[in-house]
Amino acid sequence: MTDQLPVTPASRVPAPSGISPEAQRYLSLEDPFGDSPLPADSTDVEAWTSWVASRDRAIVERIGSLMPPDLPLERSEFQLDGVTTYVMRPTHVPDSPATPIYVEIHGGGLIMGGGDACRLMASGGALGRSMITWAVDYRMPPRHPYPAALDDCVAVYRHALDQRAPEDIFVGGGSAGGNLAAALMLRAKDEGLPMPAALVLGTPEVDLTESGDSFRTNLGVDHVLSPLMPVNLLYAGGHDLTEPYLSPLFGDVTGFPPTFLQTGTRDLFLSNTVRMHRKLRAAGIEAELHVGEAMPHGGFGGTAPEDRELAAEQALFLERHRRR
Repeated sequence: MTDQLPVTPASRVPAPSGISPEAQRYLSLEDPFGDSPLPADSTDVEAWTSWVASRDRAIVERIGSLMPPDLPLERSEFQLDGVTTYVMRPTHVPDSPATPIYVEIHGGGLIMGGGDACRLMASGGALGRSMITWAVDYRMPPRHPYPAALDDCVAVYRHALDQRAPEDIFVGGGSAGGNLAAALMLRAKDEGLPMPAALVLGTPEVDLTESGDSFRTNLGVDHVLSPLMPVNLLYAGGHDLTEPYLSPLFGDVTGFPPTFLQTGTRDLFLSNTVRMHRKLRAAGIEAELHVGEAMPHGGFGGTAPEDRELAAEQALFLERHRRR
């Protein structure tokens, strides 16, 4: 019966008066990134490729419209086995071996957010850190299912360890990037690699089985996300969705680094985030959980005071865990 629960359109849920006008305006949008039905045939590579390209264009258009054209960032890139990583350094941050590296893993449902979208999504966060950001443009379905994306993230993390002590490396990701960031910690542990100084999981997609309560209670209320099961299955490439490298919520998080987690009361991934927080705390891991009032998946588009407040909290968390 639970699979037949009615969907409450987000437009019928009034924004609470206690949030900012900017947040209220964001909630009034039907879909901030545009609506596009998933391809009907899971085996149609060309249809999926076209769908991803259209979504990526929407991401680039949306973020590009909000971002100043001349951010004070020094940019470069490097490749590992053909996979690009974008390097971004705020101009006031020293280009020095003593400057920490932040490995940024982009969101996009494990299928979107590559190329220009990856670079743009990482730019705002990079500007707010006194670090050098490495944004991993990992491979994705339909042509590169699991474990390609995770393999790419592990390769970049290994490269970071060649450049810095683990105490000078941070790892973070939002949504699908949170999945891969947490899975990277599991792989690093299993492969005997040291943990980074800290981990950031922004509304992470850590349960591809979509078993949490908020997948039903926030269905339709989150105007950014809908269930992604067809995409999850496409990403998994025939592997069981409960495998910890696919759904890190089901993995052994013992030994994880200090972790910052963020979600919102309207986030479809609210259950993912709070369950991951409790799992980390049960394992004795230092973990901070921040839940935004009426906040949907990913925040309020980066333009609301609530977004800036969360960014400031994250910056304080990272600063506390920098080596002195």
